[in-house]
Amino acid sequence: MFTDEYFMKEALRQARLAFDSDEVPVGAIVVWDNKIIGRGHNQVELLQDSTAHAEMLAMSAAFNGTGSKYLTEATLYVTLEPCLMCSGAMYWSKLSRIVYGAEDIKNGYRKTTGTVSPFHPKTEITSGVLAAECAQLMKDFFKDKRS
Repeated sequence: MFTDEYFMKEALRQARLAFDSDEVPVGAIVVWDNKIIGRGHNQVELLQDSTAHAEMLAMSAAFNGTGSKYLTEATLYVTLEPCLMCSGAMYWSKLSRIVYGAEDIKNGYRKTTGTVSPFHPKTEITSGVLAAECAQLMKDFFKDKRS
């Protein structure tokens, strides 16, 4: 029952909240022991804060909820490949796993790092989970913006 797809659907719910708020539709959750301990969706426009990315907000909620500065047993699910800023925060949080949906060739971490991982050496990366659904939400958002 608790699969990567199950949790990515929860991250997609967060992304839809961003979409409905006219934010770039990225959603993230942090999971520890099959429990969601942090949720976030992009709030850059609402907060007028270029660092208010879904991953940053979800990790902050998880840090606050656990009272810890590290998330060594946690998995972060995010609908879009993390940017370099978020990747740096993920490095310092020492996440066990990072699972993302769609690739981001324009702003994802790989644009800058190439094949070098910016994440903690013990962090496992899984990509492409529900990638089509995650990408479609982004396409729909930007299609609406261009029309």
